[in-house]
Amino acid sequence: MNKQRAKEIFSLLSGKQIVVVGDVMLDEYIWGKVNRISPEAPVIVVDAERYSQVPGGAANVVNNLCALGATGVIVGTVGDDAAAETLRDSLRGEGADVDGLITLTDRPTTRKTRVIAHSQQIVRVDHEKRGHLGPDIIAKLIDQIERLAANAHAIVLSDYIKGVLGTEVIDASVRIAKERGIPITGNLKPRTITAKTSLTVLTLNLLEAGQAVGAEPLDSDAKVLEAGQELLARTGSEHILITRGSQGLSLFFASHPSSPHHVAARPVEVYDVAGAGDTVISAMTLALAVGATPVEAVTLANRAAAEAVKKVGVATISQAEILASFG
Repeated sequence: MNKQRAKEIFSLLSGKQIVVVGDVMLDEYIWGKVNRISPEAPVIVVDAERYSQVPGGAANVVNNLCALGATGVIVGTVGDDAAAETLRDSLRGEGADVDGLITLTDRPTTRKTRVIAHSQQIVRVDHEKRGHLGPDIIAKLIDQIERLAANAHAIVLSDYIKGVLGTEVIDASVRIAKERGIPITGNLKPRTITAKTSLTVLTLNLLEAGQAVGAEPLDSDAKVLEAGQELLARTGSEHILITRGSQGLSLFFASHPSSPHHVAARPVEVYDVAGAGDTVISAMTLALAVGATPVEAVTLANRAAAEAVKKVGVATISQAEILASFG
């Protein structure tokens, strides 16, 4: 892919709506400096200087979609709390549609609080309640997907194992996407993958791919090839994308499973990989939604992720930043 082709893809994004179904969360940051050790225990003391909050999880996928020029439409659950209002306000401010968020009274909005000192994460504190949702909430989620997908150009499944993406919701999302004739992509965890997970592109990182096939670490090209082929056969997906960190990305095709396409990692200084997977699936799905080939979509996503990991904390990437990466 060259810069001109990337511009052509970006020129088609305006007005595109992407439904994101998954686990919504709020990422909180405490930024500060370390100058001493606590006299109370052998731990460092962080002098807090500022605080920030940004959408995380599936909400970060929505944020990325909006930053790239499309409209993100979120379907998920939040608590009846201040964090939920912060999330809604932040997403609306980016142009997202938040009408698909369902408020629950028996669990809080998931929050991840990270303490950052001198550009390094010191600790993370999670505030959440995980577990399966009741049948009434699952039915409401599926109703929202049915309603919002009517005008959508693609569906994304964003799984952080908080309860939204159970078998029923995944199966319904696949059915709805196929009825609409639109791409469906997913960052799914190994335990949610079934024989019905027949996505346009199913993405997993190297560790997850190994866990999904019950293999030892995928520490060679041969093992990655075997895992990709097994996942294609098991799920019925059109493509499997395995993200391999410094070794780039491997895209597998159901049409020719023994010949994956490898995209080399871009040589950049990595500051923080948090949210990089969200960036990958956002850029890739948008490209697929406007007719790019899977190879073009993954290549564009690779450039987007390279820009994301150069930033500290969960961050979004703009069209301008991706285009600048072409030089």
